[in-house]
Amino acid sequence: MSVCLRFAPSPTGLVHVGNMRVALFNYLFAKNHGGKFILRLDDTDTERSTEEYATRIQSDLAWLGLTHDELFRQSDRFDRYGEVVEKLKAAGRLYPCYETPDELDKKRKRQLARKQPPVYDRAALSLTPDEIAAFEAEGRTPHWRFKLDPEVIEFDDLFLGTVKVDTKSLSDPILVRGDGTYLYTLPSVVDDIDFGITHVLRGEDHVTNTGAQVQVFRAIGAREPKFGHHSLLLNADGEALSKRLRGDYSVEALRDAGFEPMSINSLLAKLGTSDAATARLTLDDLAEEFDCGQVGRSAVRFDPKELERVNAALMHLTPYEAVKERLSARGITGGEAFWNLVRANLTLFDGVAAWWHVVQGPIEPVIGSEDAQFIAGAVASLPAEPWDSATWGAWTGALKEATGRKGKALFMPLRLALTGLHHGPELANLLPLLGRERVVARLGGQKA
Repeated sequence: MSVCLRFAPSPTGLVHVGNMRVALFNYLFAKNHGGKFILRLDDTDTERSTEEYATRIQSDLAWLGLTHDELFRQSDRFDRYGEVVEKLKAAGRLYPCYETPDELDKKRKRQLARKQPPVYDRAALSLTPDEIAAFEAEGRTPHWRFKLDPEVIEFDDLFLGTVKVDTKSLSDPILVRGDGTYLYTLPSVVDDIDFGITHVLRGEDHVTNTGAQVQVFRAIGAREPKFGHHSLLLNADGEALSKRLRGDYSVEALRDAGFEPMSINSLLAKLGTSDAATARLTLDDLAEEFDCGQVGRSAVRFDPKELERVNAALMHLTPYEAVKERLSARGITGGEAFWNLVRANLTLFDGVAAWWHVVQGPIEPVIGSEDAQFIAGAVASLPAEPWDSATWGAWTGALKEATGRKGKALFMPLRLALTGLHHGPELANLLPLLGRERVVARLGGQKA
C-alpha cells in the first residue's frame, strides 16, 4: 500500500517552527516510504483565514524544500461536509444542542467546583419538543454534537506505542457550530477519507482528540489512518510555542536572520535524538534516516543558539557547487579556492562578505612595535610567485630558522599584519589568494 500523508495548517497567521516540525515529519515519512505528501489549507474559519497567509505558508514550505504533491482548501469542500453531516444526523450520531457558550461555561464551573470532570452532560438529548420550540422561538440555533459510544479506543501509535483513550471521559465533540460552520474534527476526518490519507503524524496534544475522531471515521463508514503523536516543541525558555511567539520563531524570521533551510530541517528532524546537532545536506538524507521510533517522547526545546551550531556545521559540509551562484550574486570571484578556505569559519552564509573583504581589502594591518623588525625580515624573505598551499610552510620555516620564533610568536604577528584579525582561515590557503603584491603592501603597513 502506498502511503499518503498531509500537512494541514490554518492560514490565519505565520507558521512557526513547531508547525513546520509537523510538516517535516509528515514529509520525511512520506518520502521514506515512497509515498505522497499533501498540503491541505484548513481555512474553514473564513473570517480569520486570508490569502496572504495561505501564500506565505506555501512560500515557507517551498523555501524549506517541503514540496507538496497536491494542494486543496477546505473552503472549497463545504458541500461535501454538508453531505456527511446529514448522513450522521440520519444515523443518530449528531444531535442538536441549544446551550449558549455562557451556559456551557457555567456548567463546567459547577462540575469543577464539585470536583467532577467537566464532561458535557448530554442534557440536550432529554429536551422535549416544547423546550426545543421555546429555544428556537428565542432565536437560538443549535450546535451539533457527535454522540460518542462508551468504549476504550486502542491504537498502536507510531511514536508512543500502545495508546488507550476512554471515550467515557470525553465530552461529545461539537462538529457544527450554531452558525452552520464546521469545527476542525469533521472536515479533517472527511478529507482524510476522501484523499486516502494513510498516516497522520501530529503533536501529542491531539492524543485525546484521536480517540473521538476514530469513532467519527467509523461512523462515516471508513477505516481510520494510522496515527503518530510526537513530542511537542518548546522555545528556548521552555515555553510552549504559540501565536504570541510566532514572530520570533517563524520560518520567515529565521530566513531573514540568515539561517539555511537545511539547518532548520536538520535540527527539527533530529531534536530529541542522540545526534540533534548533526547537519544533513539534503532532505533525501533526512528521509532515509527518519524513524518515528527514534524520536524522543519528552518535549524538546528549539534554541536559536543550537540552530547556529547546526548552521555552522552545514556550512562546513557544503560543497562549492551548492553556493557557486550565491557567491557570484554577491560579486565574490574567489571561486572554489575561496569557498573551501572560508567555509570552516562561517556560522551563516552572510559571513562570506567579511572574509572576501579580508582577501580583497582594503584592510588595516596590525603591526606592533615589538614585531616591526620581525615583519620587515618577513618581507625580505618572502618567496617569489607562483604560490600554492606549500608556500606558507616554506616561508615560515625559513623565518623560524632565521629568528628563532615559533608557535604563536611566529604566526600571530603575520596573521595580524595580513588580515588585521586574531583569527581566521588557514593562512597557508589564504596566502595564494592574497597575492604577493597585496601581501607586501600589508606587511609594509599599507592599507591594502
